[in-house]
Amino acid sequence: MMIEEQEKHIYERLRQEREKQHLSQLELSFESGVSQNMIAYIEKGKRTPSLTTILKLCNALKIDPSILFPSETDSKQKAKETVIDLIQKFM
Repeated sequence: MMIEEQEKHIYERLRQEREKQHLSQLELSFESGVSQNMIAYIEKGKRTPSLTTILKLCNALKIDPSILFPSETDSKQKAKETVIDLIQKFM
């Protein structure tokens, strides 16, 4: 996986975790001390957060930072979905 894809995955996972907890960007900003604008920029992939910023967001979300990073399981799941999609197209 290329670095750009990994970054995109991390930013998407942050957004997913925030939404899973039903938090707005403003609420996460309040809890983490990271500005709402920065959170929006991170989620859109327009800014690269520092390690400190990522840790602040993870602490506010009460998640382990490791869940942000792609795992082998994610790759296998994506490959499985691709194969299923291809099979369905040809049925």
